[in-house]
Amino acid sequence: MDLADLTSGRLAPDDYARNFGDAHAPLSRSQALIEAERCYYCHDAPCQTACPTGIDIPSFIQRIAQDNLRGAAEAILTANPLGGMCARVCPTEVLCEQSCVRHSHESKPVEIGLLQRFAVEAHFANPGARPLFERAQPSGRRVAVVGAGPAGLAAAHGLAWRGHEVTLFDAAPKLGGLNEYGLATYKVAGDFAQREIAWLLSIGGITPRLNCRLGRDITLDGLLEGYDAVFLGLGLAGVNALGIAEPELPGLRDAVDFIAELRQSRPENVAVGRKVVVIGGGMTAVDAAVQSRLLGAEQVTMVYRRGPDGLSASTHEQHWAQTHGVSIRCWARPLAVEAEGGRLRGMRFAATQLEGGRLVDTGEQFMLEADMVLRAIGQTCDATPAGTAIELQSGRIKTDADGQTSLARVWAGGDCRAGGRDLTVEAVEHGKRAAISIDRALGLTTARHLDKEAAHG
Repeated sequence: MDLADLTSGRLAPDDYARNFGDAHAPLSRSQALIEAERCYYCHDAPCQTACPTGIDIPSFIQRIAQDNLRGAAEAILTANPLGGMCARVCPTEVLCEQSCVRHSHESKPVEIGLLQRFAVEAHFANPGARPLFERAQPSGRRVAVVGAGPAGLAAAHGLAWRGHEVTLFDAAPKLGGLNEYGLATYKVAGDFAQREIAWLLSIGGITPRLNCRLGRDITLDGLLEGYDAVFLGLGLAGVNALGIAEPELPGLRDAVDFIAELRQSRPENVAVGRKVVVIGGGMTAVDAAVQSRLLGAEQVTMVYRRGPDGLSASTHEQHWAQTHGVSIRCWARPLAVEAEGGRLRGMRFAATQLEGGRLVDTGEQFMLEADMVLRAIGQTCDATPAGTAIELQSGRIKTDADGQTSLARVWAGGDCRAGGRDLTVEAVEHGKRAAISIDRALGLTTARHLDKEAAHG
């Protein structure tokens, strides 16, 4: 068999439509009402405590039960301005739903994520609805937000809501960051990411500047001269290397680039191999592996250097991969890229084991044939453009609880911030809290907004 079989258009058009539509169908109105009635509306709700953005979950579910969808959306979006996206992609099974009291009583929690998605999307589908938020009077202060991913978008919205003028810089041609470029297409089908951003920008006071990279087109020193404060939502721009020789070969590429191509193209135009190997054990690896199968790859194998307990992909994500025909092989590390005549032939691996707490080779080797190999062994924060004055911790930007960095008038949040869990919902909370902190630092917090914050927790 000729393994150099990298091609697009492996499937019929209907197959692509089915494979890359919503992974989970949204609730209908009747389904949502029935599911909302299952909530106990706990006074001291553990689900709300488990939500990184502190959404008043019993309140919004009760409003759905009352058919007050505007009220439900307001409760969600006040706490989490990207509540629609988080409802689609956050691991609710290990956050709010894991803490649902019905989980322990009946082994089936309330479908909080689906109910949240239902309420937010119902509001977005009503273009004639009155705005949920009224922007404060202009403060005369200007804030630069660098990075238009979840953290940057949440910070920009919170700052604009408080009356500040925000310039939102991003290196990409579209706003959204991870939400636009880094998620599996079946998780965010259609143009939802951009519809949510359009809603977020509708508050006013936010000016996007795209194709503008920190360190190339703008500098932190320049921003501090022209703005009263700066928020850095830089994300993870670097991709870890395999640590072996990696020749330039068709089919050997980063999983994040593969996922981004799928997000920005029609799936039938994206080339995939017949045999695909994905190196890594996290959510990016799962997204790349499953989508390879959905594009028509006949054999897809995820390879991870440690044991099953070390996989960073959740049990839910692992099961999702396996039910889509992805094999997960643990205890192996990449040893060499196998190529012939300028064509990728496969990957050679060394079997591994733990010995005295250290990962070592067993001496066994094996090869997996492949015409496509996707690297998904993690991403790194490149804080170099931010300058040497900002203190780092384990390669990421060190901040206090509100996102304040070691440099005056500079805050940071999202995946570039040290100590996080690399969750979309946590990035949103970083941006939200930083916006409050920046506003207070500027000395312009109004009683009206303080009252709103107190009212919504």
